[in-house]
Amino acid sequence: MRIRPIPPLGSFSSNPPVDLALIHQVLSDDLLFEIFVRMTPYGLGVAACVCRKWRYATRNPVLWQKACLTTWQIFGVEENLQMVRSSYGGSWRRMWIMRPRLRFDGIFVSRNTHLRTGVAEWKVLNPVHLVCYYRYIRFYPSGRFLYKVSPHRLKEVAKYLHGKGSMVNSVYAGRYTLDHNNNQVDATTLYPGLKTVVRIRMRIRSTTEGANNRLDILAIVTSGIQEAEIGGHEEQVLEAVEGWQEDETHNPDVPAVSHKRGLAPFVFVPFHEVETSDLNLPVEKMDFYVPG
Repeated sequence: MRIRPIPPLGSFSSNPPVDLALIHQVLSDDLLFEIFVRMTPYGLGVAACVCRKWRYATRNPVLWQKACLTTWQIFGVEENLQMVRSSYGGSWRRMWIMRPRLRFDGIFVSRNTHLRTGVAEWKVLNPVHLVCYYRYIRFYPSGRFLYKVSPHRLKEVAKYLHGKGSMVNSVYAGRYTLDHNNNQVDATTLYPGLKTVVRIRMRIRSTTEGANNRLDILAIVTSGIQEAEIGGHEEQVLEAVEGWQEDETHNPDVPAVSHKRGLAPFVFVPFHEVETSDLNLPVEKMDFYVPG
């Protein structure tokens, strides 16, 4: 918002110099706080770079308390209070930066490729095809997540990862848990028509402090489950498979399989970068990809 300053009394200049800090003269501290409290934590980080006053204003512990309680709401208020006092010196901002967390302002994408041998027709050499597909995960603070495997690129799939899962779009909903002792995420979803459980174990990693922008896949296991074990509630599958061994299945028609392919790390892409992310490049323009 640009505010044209009023010329000083007695000045004959028609174009007075613009005071870059004039907004502070017309915007009180309480209104500034009301604006900041409605911003995302990453937006607060950007606002802190504007000027010294905004930097001090964004250090208000109420802002970071709200961010922490929203991010780790599945742990409850009391457990979060105990953790910020015992591990982070009572600083909510330090807890936000240092405590491993899942990000909810975007989508985690794992880009995977493998070679497939083609059919040789009247040729000496067999053709080889490079197959590219993606795993998509979007997490919610409530403990839910959406999961989709697709050959389509990020900007085409992002519109389906909103709200509830849809079998029509092959988007499945599931539940996850987060273990802060080893930064480990256990996510489980169910393919309802096949009665197949997908169990994914991941570890949170940051390329820079506080980024939490990588998920290293530790294991992906598919196995069978009986309908009676979930009682008709598909999102309760996480409790049903808790404590299962990696090679355990409860449906003889669906054996347990530990997948060795498609284990490329998940890369976090914020919503505002979905259209411009490099993950949208076709295979011929990005024949290899190292997520880092």
